[in-house]
Amino acid sequence: MQASELSSAAKPAPLVAHIIYRLGVGGLENGLVNLINHMPETAYRHAIICLKDSTDFQQRIQRADVEVYSIHKREGQDWGSLFRVYRLLRQLRPAIVHSRNLAAIEYQLVAWLAGVQRRVHGEHGWEIFDPDGSNVKYQWLRRMLSPLIDRFIPLSKQLQSYLTDQVGVKPEKITRICNGVDTARFFPLEGAKKSVPGCPFTFALPDIVIGTVGRMHGVKDQMTLVKAFVQICQRNEALKQRLKLILIGDGPLRQEAIALLGAHQLKENSWLPGEQTDIPAIMRLFDIFVLPSQAEGISNTILEAMATALPVIATDVGGNPELVQADKTGQLTPAGDFEALAKRLLTYINHAEVMKEHAAQGYHRALSEFSLSAMVERYQSVYDSLIQQD
Repeated sequence: MQASELSSAAKPAPLVAHIIYRLGVGGLENGLVNLINHMPETAYRHAIICLKDSTDFQQRIQRADVEVYSIHKREGQDWGSLFRVYRLLRQLRPAIVHSRNLAAIEYQLVAWLAGVQRRVHGEHGWEIFDPDGSNVKYQWLRRMLSPLIDRFIPLSKQLQSYLTDQVGVKPEKITRICNGVDTARFFPLEGAKKSVPGCPFTFALPDIVIGTVGRMHGVKDQMTLVKAFVQICQRNEALKQRLKLILIGDGPLRQEAIALLGAHQLKENSWLPGEQTDIPAIMRLFDIFVLPSQAEGISNTILEAMATALPVIATDVGGNPELVQADKTGQLTPAGDFEALAKRLLTYINHAEVMKEHAAQGYHRALSEFSLSAMVERYQSVYDSLIQQD
């Protein structure tokens, strides 16, 4: 082997530095970890820069060569965080910086100043403080930084249209990549339900478990689901004996939900344990999955529910209609309308055959259209195309 060949063989794979707000439980973070775990190690190395910090969620990263850095950004405009990221990028010398969502987009300027040659920005969903993308300030910020960004990656058609129509990004700079679902972790229940640690329920027919997973704050709107559950139980005592509600996630709405359920004597029917790590096992306890969000990009939890063979009721917002085929794999309902949601729930509760059919259709769609391998291949293709420009 010649010296040039030895040098080529020893050359490490290009490094992608992913800039995110925080590495905790969430759809964006889950998608990032899936991407890193399933992309070939020979193709790219990865580093994660957390503007805030990291949690135990990073233990889901299976590769030993991935470094996670925490910047500990203060609330508000922390100019020092810009310098700390700049210094870190100069140290790491990544081939590509890939930021995600509004909280990280301003660090594209830092990446440019640090000499990073290729820059990617992902739009995964709407912000709590801009749930429909109408905030002119945030449109302007994206527009000003657009010349520094080589490729935008929106997850949904709605986000893609927002970038072209509202922000003015050229279509050729956009590659839409939908999330993929890890079917090795999320798969249908086989046999009888087995409770998980901490869950107070015993499971027996004809009980029906309604569940959701997500951060419990305003835009996720779990209170609409709680109100729908309360209404159904109040109006039908027989159903009250059969129905159970599981809300997984933490945030300001958790105590509000617990209080409302307690006020209607439904504590025994509900389990709200906060954040949990074994989400796949918990989802296999569900019979119906509900996503009551006021705004969404492409929801990982919908895909995970479909892969678990659950019928999905989701609000008719954002990318949800791209995932949930109404009256085929699930049902769509208006955001914030608990009475409409109660009616959709009763459709499944009173028609088990419809529930099973939608669950089966959703499962097959998850396998055929939302594979993790296809998602990884598309991201790698974007990275490859940018690297080849150097």
